Amino acid sequence: MTGCICDRFGYLCNMSDKQLAMDSIERLPADASLDAIAERVEFLAALRKGLAQIERGETVPHEEVKRQLATWLSK
Repeated sequence: MTGCICDRFGYLCNMSDKQLAMDSIERLPADASLDAIAERVEFLAALRKGLAQIERGETVPHEEVKRQLATWLSK
């Protein structure tokens, strides 16, 4: 990842996937369950995927989100 995303989330951009997962797991309590570890890794994967989508311009404008939300809530 490059540009402003990395300026804001440099720690996510400057580590390999493995490094990011290991660093995150190290920060969990010593008694963290495998479920908690898996949840953390899945979260990081989703976060990286979303940041990559932002970088590629695959976003929805705020006004469009508000319009869609209003439609969903009116059903």
